[in-house]
Amino acid sequence: MTKLTDISVSRRALLAAGATGAAMLAMPNVLRAQDRTLKVGAYGGYFKDSFDKNVFPEFTKATGIAVESVAEPTGEAWLVQLQQAASAGEAPADVSMISQTSMLKGQATELWAPLDAAKIKNIDALIPAFVNKYPDGRIAGIGAVAWYVTLVSNTDVYKEAPTSWAFLWDASNADKLGLMALVSNSFLLEVTAKTFFGGTNALDTEEGILKAFDKLAELKGNVRLWYRDEAQFEQALKSGEIPMGQYYHDVTGLAIADGFHVRSTFPKEGGILDSGCWALSKASKKVEEAHLFIDFMSQPSIQALVTRKVGTAPTVKRSLTDLTDAEFAAASSEIDPIIPRYDMQVEKADWLNEKWTELIVS
Repeated sequence: MTKLTDISVSRRALLAAGATGAAMLAMPNVLRAQDRTLKVGAYGGYFKDSFDKNVFPEFTKATGIAVESVAEPTGEAWLVQLQQAASAGEAPADVSMISQTSMLKGQATELWAPLDAAKIKNIDALIPAFVNKYPDGRIAGIGAVAWYVTLVSNTDVYKEAPTSWAFLWDASNADKLGLMALVSNSFLLEVTAKTFFGGTNALDTEEGILKAFDKLAELKGNVRLWYRDEAQFEQALKSGEIPMGQYYHDVTGLAIADGFHVRSTFPKEGGILDSGCWALSKASKKVEEAHLFIDFMSQPSIQALVTRKVGTAPTVKRSLTDLTDAEFAAASSEIDPIIPRYDMQVEKADWLNEKWTELIVS
């Protein structure tokens, strides 16, 4: 576990040195850093390492609160761990980065302690879509980071960038596409609805969803790979073996920086904007520290730092940051995004998975 702050003066050392109470009061930052800690869950690997190195230390400098970062698994495994621990009155992490789908499932069991907007002075800087609320209006989570899935292509095969998601359906792309294998992470129903049916509101009814499924099924002949392993598609995209598909904008940018002949395009219908929220476990005793942390992370300057160092898109209004056009474009777009229908994905999960298997990937 990475230790983000090193306090060289302990209370025991101060007492051993005969420090007086007045001397101790003159060192509030040292004592605060020792006494106040916060466990923060973040996705493991490069992502967590980047926060450990570049972001969490800034919070400790500003507040004296030491961060103990916890590597959390992707998917819903972490949600299950938090729920089981909370039922025993424990919190593996006080604050965690939680996907939108898991946020909704956690709301169903009141897992997230409601946040006090009055203690998050930077809340008005956030894009409203990144304030996650319970049905009764209580704040369940605050946008931590956002990322885009875009239309990617190999520039040796496609000399011109596509302009619309509709190009995936073009007959010239037979056996050329790599698309994500799950209804719950590809968000291709949402892409289809936005591209052909006027918007994701077309998915409000099962009839509308089935129309989207039928349209999506029309591109099956163009798909060579329905992928679960991101690295598998990435390698095939870079080599030109599978020259087009959907992928993460930030990771594609890293491939471009490494000299590979690929591009990431925000279609006119928008990229798919997904995100994670900071949420506070109801079992946590660190409510004050958690609010300080979430408020700190919502500062435009810190959001800009995260964009530069982690590669994710800001959850605050771009105009409030000092990101250059190039820095912003490396992580985001000003084209209105496609927002996943998380409500549909949660409420109709079993039915969607059944239809996806039957109509799309079978």
